[in-house]
Amino acid sequence: MSEEKVINEEELHTNELLGMVVSPDSKLKTHLVEYVGTIFEKEEVTVNMIAETLAYEFPEFMVAIAEENFLRGYQLGLDDATGIHKETTRQKSEG
Repeated sequence: MSEEKVINEEELHTNELLGMVVSPDSKLKTHLVEYVGTIFEKEEVTVNMIAETLAYEFPEFMVAIAEENFLRGYQLGLDDATGIHKETTRQKSEG
């Protein structure tokens, strides 16, 4: 019998991408890393640190991104549900 890995709620909601250290490869990234590094007093800046800074200092930008992400996800869910319904209906009519 295989062991089932049990994770807690914090691990469930952890996004590894947010913990990535940002390596600047453009002027914008360089500026963001330097700015956020100064605020957090750190040399290595993570994606999460940048997101937190943007959420605090530019909330209207983050809200717009979150809304767009939510709406796209919602639309994808509706498209999936519609597709499942059509496939089920087609299978019943053929069966």
